[in-house]
Order: sequence, then C-alpha cells, then structure tokens
Amino acid sequence: MKFTRDEIRNAMLLYAVTDQMWLKEGETLADVVKAVLQNGATFLQIREKDLAEDAFEAEAERLKTLCAQHGVPFVVNDNVEIALQCDADGVHVGQSDIRGRDIRAIIGPDKILGISAGTVEEAVAAENAGADYIGVGAIFTTSTKKNARSMTMEQLKEIVSSVSIPVVAIGGISAENILQLRGSGVDGVAVVSAIFAAGDPGKATAELLKLAAEMVAFHG
Repeated sequence: MKFTRDEIRNAMLLYAVTDQMWLKEGETLADVVKAVLQNGATFLQIREKDLAEDAFEAEAERLKTLCAQHGVPFVVNDNVEIALQCDADGVHVGQSDIRGRDIRAIIGPDKILGISAGTVEEAVAAENAGADYIGVGAIFTTSTKKNARSMTMEQLKEIVSSVSIPVVAIGGISAENILQLRGSGVDGVAVVSAIFAAGDPGKATAELLKLAAEMVAFHG
C-alpha cells in the first residue's frame, strides 16, 4: 500500500512503537497491537531489539496484516532486509544507518522512510537522504533509551522549522506531559511505554489520541 505525503503527515498523530517487554502473561504482541489499532493508533513501528531474526520476521508479518486491515502505515525498525521481505510499508532507521548507505535507493521510491534526528543538522541530513518523516527526541527523559538526553522546546521548534517533511516527537511522552508540546509544530507523538506498559493499552491509546489531536490543533 502506498501512502501519499498528506497521509503520512496525518499518520504521525499517534505513532505506536512496539515493546513486547511489557506483555502480560498469556498475551501476544498481536493481541495488544489489535487493541491499539482498534482504539485509534495512526501509525505502527515494530521495534523489538531482542527478538531473533526469524521470530522478528514472523512477528512483522503478523503486525503488517493487522495494520493493513486498519489502513495504518506499518514500518520496521532498523532492519531494511526484513522490511522488504515482509513487504512492510517502510522502515525507520537511525543516523548511523544513512552514512555510506543509500536506504532510499534500497527500498525504492514507494516505501516510507523514517529517520531519527536529534539536531537541526541531523534533521536536514535525513531530509536530504530521502526521509518521508523524522523522529525527533528524546523529548523527555525516557527509560527506553538509557543514553538519550531530553530536548528543550526551542531545540524542537528549530528542528521542525528546518525541514519541510513531517516531524514526530518521541521519548518519554505520556498522557501527563503530551500537552507540553503544544505550539512546537510537531505533527504528532511516538510512544512506547505510555501504550505498551499501560494496564489497558487500548484505553491508553484512545486517551493519547484525543490529547495528540488537542496538541496539534493548538499549533493552529
């Protein structure tokens, strides 16, 4: 499924990033993702650093099917090969992945390419590398990435204004702090534990979607 630029921008609103570490007993990642999609997540990234390659690919296949049923873009974190093998909608990579490697050429013009950035220079490099959107963070202190520094509102605004492609904020974002991003210009938020560590991931998704819409509306 090919997504237009506007569809990708709109899909940034509530970007869910998987983490099976938070699964409860007897629960599968597909169970949780189903609830998350049913409750309004607009984008999904599979990010499972500890899964073996074959298990990761099988999980990616399952989640891709669920996302397709909901018309939600699905990307694979870092692993370009698996993204292509399971025909995901795209891939999300870090800055180190775009040095000396033309990811856009590898995945072709129709796949979504997301690239992480933490500075204006990295954001511009990502756009020049053919990114469809940029993931910027860490916005707040986060348990997911131990060495990630939190970013000031001014730094975030500078990054947003330095590129023409959508920007999604990531890092420690929750229902408690999401509205602090009003006026930043970001197109949405990417969340991991605020959804996957929640007692009721579906309910958490619905609440975050409402708050994300309020945050974006505030930008004007």
